[in-house]
Amino acid sequence: MSVVLSYVPTNEGRGALSFGFAEARMRRTDLLVVAENESASSPEFELDLAAARHAADAGDVVVKVDPNEPGLSHSDNLIDASYRDDVELIVIGLRRRSPVGKLLTGSAMQRVLLDAQCPVTAVKPPVQPAL
Repeated sequence: MSVVLSYVPTNEGRGALSFGFAEARMRRTDLLVVAENESASSPEFELDLAAARHAADAGDVVVKVDPNEPGLSHSDNLIDASYRDDVELIVIGLRRRSPVGKLLTGSAMQRVLLDAQCPVTAVKPPVQPAL
């Protein structure tokens, strides 16, 4: 079985990383990372994964990076992954929005929430303290 993690190099995407590692550790399963576009080849990708692994105390979790299907959007790659027999959960990061913002704007991650075959956990980034 696997937990699929959506990696997007944003605060929202990074907010989901440690949760994804913790979830894979708790379930005693692999973590399959679906990275947006070519972000898995960036230097910050490995740094983000290492920091999230450390924060979740998940050194024993096996990480696999899923190659993107050419011509598909990030949300389509995640939805396709949700139909695999061994996938039990998708973890995505979402930004905080007002109720009106949720009503008026669609998003790629909203498609994943609505169209995925397996359960989806949406994680919001931590709230920054006011200065």
